[in-house]
Amino acid sequence: MTAMRDLKEIPPREIWGGVLARLVEAEGLTLALVEIPPSQRVPEHRHPNVQLGFVIQGSVTFTIGEEIRTLGPGGTWRITSDVPHHVEVGPDGAIVAEAYAPARTDWAGLDQMEKATPRWPE
Repeated sequence: MTAMRDLKEIPPREIWGGVLARLVEAEGLTLALVEIPPSQRVPEHRHPNVQLGFVIQGSVTFTIGEEIRTLGPGGTWRITSDVPHHVEVGPDGAIVAEAYAPARTDWAGLDQMEKATPRWPE
């Protein structure tokens, strides 16, 4: 396995209906570039991983515990272990970058797509 790759070379995994993640993984850490279609809702869930992220493109409205906020490019979030959260995506969709520690082992069993055109501009 090479130590360096372009994101467009990494086959995405569908982590929810229509939500694609391209994963860069190492021991104890998962970095994900997540592409979310317009007006998508990622349902409430929780996980043992700490999650950090930021918006690259588009907008998302996060509910983290009792806190709700709409974030655009540059907006960040921090979700501690086992805190319930969900996301409503804006009308233009969103591209976000997220880091998880420990690594998201629950995503390991998801099938990688053979081909998927990235939703970000080249």
